[in-house]
Amino acid sequence: MLEFIQHLRQRYQAVLANRGQVPEQTAYQRRIDQLILAEAFLRKGEILAEVRLPLQIAVLGPTQVGKSSVVNVLLNGSAAGVSPLAGYTVHPQGFRHNLPLGADSSLARYFGRFQCVPQQQLDKHRHDCYSLDPAEGRSALLPPCVLWDTPDFDSIDSATYREGVLRALALADVLILVVSKEKYADQSVWEMLATLAPLRQPTLICLNKLSKDSEHILLPSLQDKWQKARTDAFPDVVCLHYQKLTGAPQWPDAAANAISSLARHVNRKHHAQFAQQLLQTQWQDWLQPVLAEHQAAAAWEILVANALKQAAQHYQQDFLDHPQHYETFQQALVELMVLLEIPGLARVLTGIRTALTWPVRKLLQLNRKRSHRTDSSQELVLLEQIAEHTLIQLGEALLGYSEPGQKNAVLWQELAGLLRNQKPVILKNFCLAAQAYHLSFQHDVEQTAQNLYLKLQEQPVVLNSLRATRVGADAAAIALTLHTGGIGVHDLVLAPAMLTLTSLLAESAIGGYVHKQEVQLKQRQRERVEHTLLAGSLYEQLVALPEYLSAAAYFKIPLAQLNAVQQQLSKKRHGLRIL
Repeated sequence: MLEFIQHLRQRYQAVLANRGQVPEQTAYQRRIDQLILAEAFLRKGEILAEVRLPLQIAVLGPTQVGKSSVVNVLLNGSAAGVSPLAGYTVHPQGFRHNLPLGADSSLARYFGRFQCVPQQQLDKHRHDCYSLDPAEGRSALLPPCVLWDTPDFDSIDSATYREGVLRALALADVLILVVSKEKYADQSVWEMLATLAPLRQPTLICLNKLSKDSEHILLPSLQDKWQKARTDAFPDVVCLHYQKLTGAPQWPDAAANAISSLARHVNRKHHAQFAQQLLQTQWQDWLQPVLAEHQAAAAWEILVANALKQAAQHYQQDFLDHPQHYETFQQALVELMVLLEIPGLARVLTGIRTALTWPVRKLLQLNRKRSHRTDSSQELVLLEQIAEHTLIQLGEALLGYSEPGQKNAVLWQELAGLLRNQKPVILKNFCLAAQAYHLSFQHDVEQTAQNLYLKLQEQPVVLNSLRATRVGADAAAIALTLHTGGIGVHDLVLAPAMLTLTSLLAESAIGGYVHKQEVQLKQRQRERVEHTLLAGSLYEQLVALPEYLSAAAYFKIPLAQLNAVQQQLSKKRHGLRIL
């Protein structure tokens, strides 16, 4: 689970970086923050399950509210650097207060790729580091703990170091929110508090830089803001008045035990439960764009399937059921005449019999004959036209989906571009597959001829009648001419001799059997075209198009992986040991 959260966050960051300005930018950034927070919270849970972690207290707040000054007051020293400039602190800075040496050694594992360096060596141009130093002395305001001074979360440059802020806040057992009368109403403050709400951290609010009696005006408004952003109870507020002489806030005596009292409410036994609830609450929101990609891919598959269903109907109507275009059964009749011993043509057929009669043929002559039939086939011409029409139809549908305001319009627009660019390759591959199908189907044609010949042998009267007619000799001559490349397959359909032969067979004693063989041949032909060409060539090429979308600009998380993680999340309802 932890690995998946990391991967999902990285995909969000990559998509946001490669798409530029997108309508979902604000929502994406919010989800990135939540994922960073969840990742850190889960990592903290792993550590808590193995070692005893010291109490962690984090001071947070917007720019220029005096966070570092409050940290110094709490530490009773000057460990935290202060400055009137916004964004002065850009790294999480931890201070060990009243802790034995090595008590916080597990924090290096928590911060992962972030490097721990001494406070004096923190580089403002490098944001993958933090400091952890001993406090100068002891403070009556703090229990034994690590006190974290965190960077501003709302400054202009906060995006560059935001991960460090969130990691420090997810680590905290107790939060101390510092706001001033100028900043407490900022939207960024309450957005951050809403983001932190699922972590269930006991919180203390420090209202800093107050003038005399101003808190009575601000407190009701502060409480109203809290209740709009959070569902938990409004926390205690410590009012800090500005001291002109020292320039530092004064911690009131009445609140001397406020933090120690709050720390007693920390219950780490529920950490796993809170982590589970955090994931379950935000899971669907995090996966919304990922699932949208899969929904678009599924919609594309349906679109392709419907288009190919129409293509199959066009093939049936424009070829199989067309009285002039359908040629395949005529080929079977030609093969039938080759099989017949016809008086007057025996001497001609004797020399080439091994090449032209069923079932023994030399491979070279066979391929030459079939290649000629492929070159002259009306079926292949129609199939190519149907494939091109299908691609045009899909392109028009994609343009409709990619109009501004449509869901996943950018994805559909890029898919339309992919289809346009890949169209020549798709058509070429389809034509090659169609030729291969057409050649292979000649075996079915010849098998049909063999079936008819065997049936005629059962009816010697009909067989001798065909042999005795001039029509038979004409048809055999046509067969010979076809085999040697003198005419094309499509010329057979309206040839007078073939029309007469067809009529004689239909009116004979085996007329019903002949019709049955023609119906079965058409059925096999349609099934082969649908399976080999439409489903096998076109469908596979078209449904694979989304795979060619930029890997950097889309999430591209397999559905099987999503289902496996979803199952893992739902299995463990009372703990996260599986994480």
